[in-house]
Amino acid sequence: MIKLQVIGHLGKDATTNNVNGKSVINFTVAHSEKYKDAHGNQVDKTTWVECSYWTERTGLAPYLKKGGQIYAEGSPEVRTYAKNDGTTGVSLTLRVVNVQLLGSANGSQNQPATHNAQPAATTGATNKKQNPAQDITEPIDDLPF
Repeated sequence: MIKLQVIGHLGKDATTNNVNGKSVINFTVAHSEKYKDAHGNQVDKTTWVECSYWTERTGLAPYLKKGGQIYAEGSPEVRTYAKNDGTTGVSLTLRVVNVQLLGSANGSQNQPATHNAQPAATTGATNKKQNPAQDITEPIDDLPF
C-alpha cells in the first residue's frame, strides 16, 4: 500500500456528487513551497492534488471552502490525459480516507474536525467517553520495542 499525505489550501469550494448511488466529495488541494534554484533565483512551486472522498458523511463538504487549509491522506493515483495542444498531461489524484480541517482562508480557525472513511464502531451499551491514557497500567518508558 502506498499512502499519500498532503497539507495545503483548497483551490475552490468542494463539490458533492452522487455516482452510482454513492456520495463523493471532490476538492483540490494546493501545496506551495519556495526554494532557490542552482542560479540562486527564488522559485515558487505549487503542486495541485485532486481529491475524491467517497463517503456518506457529506456534512463535511460545506466546510471545505476555497482557501481553507486541510490535511488529507489516502491512496495516490497518477492519471494521464490528452491536452488540447496534443501533448500528454499528468494529474495527481488522491482517494481520501481521512481529512482534517486545519484553518480557514480568512485567518480564523475552524473547529478542528477529522473524518475517516470507515464508520465508527458503536457498542450500543454506553455512550460515555473513554480515556485510553487511564487504561495504561505499565510504565510508559517500558515499551516492548
